[in-house]
Amino acid sequence: MNALEDIFRASFETITLQRQGAVARVTLARPELRNAFNEKAIAELTEAFSALAKLADLRVVVLAAQGKAFCAGADLNWMKAMACYSWDDNHADAARLAHMLWTLYSCPVPVVARVQGDAYAGGVGLLSACDVVVAADSAGFCLSEAKLGLLPATIAPYVVRALGAQASRRYFVTAERFSAAEALRLGLVHEMAPAEALDTRVEALVTAIVANGPAAVRACKKLVQDVAHAPITPELRDDTARRIADIRASDEGREGVQSFLARRVPAWLAGEGA
Repeated sequence: MNALEDIFRASFETITLQRQGAVARVTLARPELRNAFNEKAIAELTEAFSALAKLADLRVVVLAAQGKAFCAGADLNWMKAMACYSWDDNHADAARLAHMLWTLYSCPVPVVARVQGDAYAGGVGLLSACDVVVAADSAGFCLSEAKLGLLPATIAPYVVRALGAQASRRYFVTAERFSAAEALRLGLVHEMAPAEALDTRVEALVTAIVANGPAAVRACKKLVQDVAHAPITPELRDDTARRIADIRASDEGREGVQSFLARRVPAWLAGEGA
């Protein structure tokens, strides 16, 4: 077995990590605490996604959670400890959370969030760092930090991108709970499903991603991240032209076009390619 695969044999306390072929599954595993973050959970998520990012044959990651809640934000015991932290301690602690979110966001393959229950505070940040979000219609969402005299600073870069600036203005300052239907309307959630149909919808999306060219999917994810907020300059236009030229000239790009024109299954689905 490749040494990189050792991550799937690691012993975690707050998450589980599994792999089925090209699909990895990371599951928050503290249901008795509503999968709330603490220092250990942040470290383990960082370790898991850092390792997954290095697997060249990985195609997609599903981020899920056990129990009734997806993630309730910060663990109460962790918050009690933070009350005694110095500024430097608080900064170091927040930097670890910021790094974990970045590790998830920058994972080179798509991450699909399976949100079966409520997501509060940091839990909203966690799903906002994912590429596709499927939520149960009973799930609720809340950016609750202001209720505690705090602010959602470390999660803001991801939440504002996912939720939008205008909606973030409201929900950051009101700390209101909002429904899965509202999250869908605002774009935070891509699909909403009854609880009993949640896995079916998640697996349909996973199947769709795996059916596409592996290198193309990775390039598509990076393309969105790079151009979403970039001004349309001559340099950007040239960069996008270079990207499509690169992939057209690649083995996968040539195989994809040739298989389409020949009306045959591409090599990556026939098990002959990457």
